[in-house]
Amino acid sequence: MSSAVITDEKPKLCPSISEKSSVLKQSDNTCDDDIEKPSREEPSNDKNSDRDTVIDAVLKRKEELVEDVPEQRIPDDDFPDGGLRAWLVVFGGACNCYATFGYVNSWGIFQAYYQETVLKEYSPSTIAWIGSVQYALVFLPGLVVGRLFDLGYFRSVFLSCSILLIVATFLIAECTQYWQFLLCQGFAVGLACGGIFGPSGAIVAHWFKKRRGRALGFIAMGSSVGGTTLPIAAKNLIPRVGFPWTIRIIGFILLFVVGICNLTMKRRLPPVNVKGGLFNLKAFKDPAFSIYCASSFIIFLGLYTVLTYVNVSATQLGSSPDLAFYFVAFANASSMFGRWMSGLLADSIGHLNIMIPFTLFAGILTYAWPFTHSTASLIVVTVIYGFCSGTYVSLLTAPIMTFGGEGDVGRRIGMFMTITALGAVAGPPISGAINAATGGFEAVGLYADT
Repeated sequence: MSSAVITDEKPKLCPSISEKSSVLKQSDNTCDDDIEKPSREEPSNDKNSDRDTVIDAVLKRKEELVEDVPEQRIPDDDFPDGGLRAWLVVFGGACNCYATFGYVNSWGIFQAYYQETVLKEYSPSTIAWIGSVQYALVFLPGLVVGRLFDLGYFRSVFLSCSILLIVATFLIAECTQYWQFLLCQGFAVGLACGGIFGPSGAIVAHWFKKRRGRALGFIAMGSSVGGTTLPIAAKNLIPRVGFPWTIRIIGFILLFVVGICNLTMKRRLPPVNVKGGLFNLKAFKDPAFSIYCASSFIIFLGLYTVLTYVNVSATQLGSSPDLAFYFVAFANASSMFGRWMSGLLADSIGHLNIMIPFTLFAGILTYAWPFTHSTASLIVVTVIYGFCSGTYVSLLTAPIMTFGGEGDVGRRIGMFMTITALGAVAGPPISGAINAATGGFEAVGLYADT
């Protein structure tokens, strides 16, 4: 064989950085083959050094340009799990829950007010669709919002949804027709809350690992505070300033709270585009993930039934309208303690070990709720129900975070939330239809418990 001849031309290298598109189409072995087959007469050391430098640059650039990467887990010791910045994120998350779930969980006061005044010509089931759309849309956009979060689009989505929430709330004050309430309070508020709440769990997964349950518990307490204070504020403001100005005041409160969210909530890890696209069906090959999603869908078919209709049932039981108005606040106040307790215990004894028994208790209380025969017994059932349901809701996304790495956590939570949304949107209207057909809540409690 003839020996190689050294010329003035540079030795053949892998494609240059300017040719990155062709590099991406080649297998990794292409560059390796070129490196492992040098000519028999080696170039000078300077040329070898130049060639190695260019090859390293090309390979590094190639890794940066690859769009789909396999999912990777981050070591546990790479998480802050505390510190001022991490706890500021938790505080922002609590404000997030105040402005989203705290607001949405106050729907019971609007259900009762609309039935008695502006929408009294509509059936309870029809009015309940407004609240159901709210509940569903807090979860439904999670699929898109979670995927965008993984890709690095957090701030723009979060800020735009914050603006939408404030605008939609102020527009509710101008509504007079059913379709207007459905559009503003159902769709607009629901979508805005979905865009704001959707990334909250994924952000916690960036900052906490060993103390993740505690962080989620503290964040979930914001929902209870909102669900307690907003109904009380509405109850006292409506007789004094009227419904439109009550809504405007709530809008100003939400403006302050979501402002804190935008200043404190921040992602920590770099964006990652994990393989699988928007809806990764391969995730459902994991039996644990599939079973958890299915169980949550069933739970949400009945979870919000008590919160939606407890005010109405209290009135039918003979409670004064002034007292009946506070039952949603009773449930949300007690749920705060359930969320706090579950957050403290979950990291040491396991998330599901907390969630399963208290969800069972919540189901039993849902069945017992229609069979209370006095205001005092209804208050007891409502308070205990709020505590038990709060433990479940506070840790809702915690198991999902353990089913994969942090680079894919937004998408996993998003898929889970989209599935639970289907249960949330169907549950209260079904309960309302059963109530209208039977004239009582006994069958409603049986349905929600089942």
